[in-house]
Amino acid sequence: MSLWWSLHLRREAASVPYARRHLLGEMDTAGVDPDVSYDLSVALTEACANAVEHGAAAHRTAQDEYRVTAYLDGEKCRIEVADSGPGFPPAAVRRPVARKPAPVAQEYGRGLDLIEELADHVSFANRGGAVVSFDKVLKWREGAPRVPA
Repeated sequence: MSLWWSLHLRREAASVPYARRHLLGEMDTAGVDPDVSYDLSVALTEACANAVEHGAAAHRTAQDEYRVTAYLDGEKCRIEVADSGPGFPPAAVRRPVARKPAPVAQEYGRGLDLIEELADHVSFANRGGAVVSFDKVLKWREGAPRVPA
């Protein structure tokens, strides 16, 4: 199966669960295994929460939004979350392969690590703001009607 969708969301907390529910609904309709859908939805939640918290342009405008785009293509799902904020610090874009986990008591700062744990491939970039892209190989529910890509 091959499909894609894109959401343009206001940079406000209420948009995060909306994006998550939308992804879960699309995955369910496509017949994706619930465990894979859940992993992707948690990663999406973290990426959206980062966009809401850190993705503000220098001056708040009516266009203060972020974008979520998802592609289900064959056996892989790719998700991209892009905002119009200041972007990532250089250290975040060049994340090392093996990092020390954040202290458990730390309330913030584990979102990017969580995305890396849940997805098969993750990239962080600065393109007019921060862009988080991640993908995961899909598994399908037993008996799910799939159309080969």
